[in-house]
Amino acid sequence: MTRGVPIPFKETVNVAVLKILKGTNPGQVLELHGERMTIGRHPNCRVVLDNSAVSRHHAQILESHGSYFLEDLRSRNGTLLNGQRIEGRTLLQDRDQITVCDYVFRFYAGVSNVSDMERDIQDFSDEPGDGHEALRMRSTAIAADRRSRLLRSADDEDELSESSSIVSTLNVSSLRHLRLQVRPEAKLRAVMEISNSLGNTLRLEDLLPKILEGLFRIFSQADRGVILLRDAESGELAVKAVHLRHEERARSAPISTTIINQALQSAQAILSEDALIDDRFQQSESVANLQIHSIMCVPLIGQAGTVLGIIQIDTQDARYRFSQDDLDLLASVACQAALAVENAALHEEVLKRRDLERELEFATQVQLGFLPTEQPRLAEYEFYDFYEAAFRVGGDFFDYITLPDGRVAVAVGDVAGKGIPAALLMARLYSMARYHLLAEPSVAKAVTSLNAGIASSGLGHRFITFVIVVIDPKRHELTIVNAGHLPPLLRYFDGSVVPLTPDVSGLPLGVRLDHEYAQETVPIRPGDTVLLFTDGVNEAMNPRNEIYGIPRLMEFLSRAEGTVEQVGEALVEDVDAFCEERPQRDDICLVCFRRSPSLLDAEPPHLKERQASA
Repeated sequence: MTRGVPIPFKETVNVAVLKILKGTNPGQVLELHGERMTIGRHPNCRVVLDNSAVSRHHAQILESHGSYFLEDLRSRNGTLLNGQRIEGRTLLQDRDQITVCDYVFRFYAGVSNVSDMERDIQDFSDEPGDGHEALRMRSTAIAADRRSRLLRSADDEDELSESSSIVSTLNVSSLRHLRLQVRPEAKLRAVMEISNSLGNTLRLEDLLPKILEGLFRIFSQADRGVILLRDAESGELAVKAVHLRHEERARSAPISTTIINQALQSAQAILSEDALIDDRFQQSESVANLQIHSIMCVPLIGQAGTVLGIIQIDTQDARYRFSQDDLDLLASVACQAALAVENAALHEEVLKRRDLERELEFATQVQLGFLPTEQPRLAEYEFYDFYEAAFRVGGDFFDYITLPDGRVAVAVGDVAGKGIPAALLMARLYSMARYHLLAEPSVAKAVTSLNAGIASSGLGHRFITFVIVVIDPKRHELTIVNAGHLPPLLRYFDGSVVPLTPDVSGLPLGVRLDHEYAQETVPIRPGDTVLLFTDGVNEAMNPRNEIYGIPRLMEFLSRAEGTVEQVGEALVEDVDAFCEERPQRDDICLVCFRRSPSLLDAEPPHLKERQASA
């Protein structure tokens, strides 16, 4: 069996097509529309091949800018193009021959007339003449179809209403309660059976088969049931469950996209009494081979009126047709099924959110593990640090790095962006900064090498602002390198506040591969305080869209009193009060350190002179 989308019966065809040369329906022509056409044994493939040798998803044909490509999907038995097994994606040429196990297709890049394809079948037919007879019947159908189209309206709604096989429709969107006047005992039994089976089921993959099993217990004439659900992102329908009464017969029946589309667009349940006399099914050779008769198609309508998908039930025996009572019953049950589908979808969403919360919680713990757990133990110096991500994880960074000669580096960085991508890059910055600082002879060279590593790592347009201050506890000097970050603030013992080295800032890390950075050294006197921070501090915003700002930060720092820890905590509280409970929109990171003021009178003369000249 092959199931695909047969090309409309008209004489002029200007699209790429596949023609079946060998298989269940030799001579059938399938139109290649859309960017992807899958071939395989699974029911959701565009071309279904009912053969155990064919993989579930065997191959696919892709369209890109007017060119078509054949790709094997790691099938067990492979895909042949002109007799050669292909590996990966291969360009298709006009009249290429495609072989999938026992099935042979001919690819036509663009056919101007159906008669151009009336060849190549006889060589593949099991019996002489079969292929030409199929083409003869097809040509007759084309001519008849063309004559009939000239006599009827092109309006789709008129075509539906004039179809002799659609005997009834029912508005499902307004059907919120069971209509018990129609077969009340059967309806009650159906609802009880299905409700009991669905009451304990919250997984869609378990729920949908149970719906079909319950319907088959009610509709004894049904041969096949199918449930299709709409994808939340793409909006396209996909087969989610299939139930067959006779495996060898029912699998070959096609799904009527015409009736499905009408049911979805009108939110109406549709009963087609006999597909064989429905003029819209005459294009399908599977239907012409007496594979399908009576059909019921009912949309699944959610509580908000949205269409979730459809349920289709059909029979292959012309003696057993569905009735109006059956349609009413199926529509009533579909309302209960739609509610169950919504509940299952909500349950899955809750599970996904729970799993995401667990992953984010773990990511938070991992990120916090990169940040220092202890402050440096440096004579004459005290430290304070604070870090809070806007989301569960963030891109701000700080670190303390003790160098072999006893110096201590304080580093602060801010990765462009927020969330998990920024956190991942922050983790990389953590390891790279330590490596280069220990490997290079100077701070400037370390940051230059760090920038080269970041810029060459293929991170796209992401960049990092970064500042590092190295404390020399013997000479009481600060060596500063700034890569596009906010200048640290220095508060002198007398309360005055100035930015540190604002004129030597280089480009952010990752902007230019060959950028070289400069360093500057300044003294630190007893009682001096240095504050390093990210823009989550100065760009904090209140409900009136006013930002905290650098001037307010400098003014706060100039009047702050107490230990360095008290100053840092007071600053965090002041920023929080300024925002007036407005949610934090950016990561906040700050590091504050001070040289002990108790040694103010013991300052060596050479440092006093140097600081006075500075």
